[in-house]
Amino acid sequence: MSIRDGIYTTVAVAISGVALAGLLGTDAYSRAAGAEARGFDALAMQVQMACAGECEDQQARMVQLRDVEAGR
Repeated sequence: MSIRDGIYTTVAVAISGVALAGLLGTDAYSRAAGAEARGFDALAMQVQMACAGECEDQQARMVQLRDVEAGR
């Protein structure tokens, strides 16, 4: 039984590797990553607008977060 499990595991890892390569080879992955980045920017803008003049510390933190995200 353990040999059969090892064969199934090997086949599953190989198939998932091929599926991952297929996903990364398409434009779907880059579009999803771009949408996530735009969503983060929109959220950051909303937080900045909600905190217009009241929270200088939070605004400085948002600038730091934006710089970290831009560096990725």
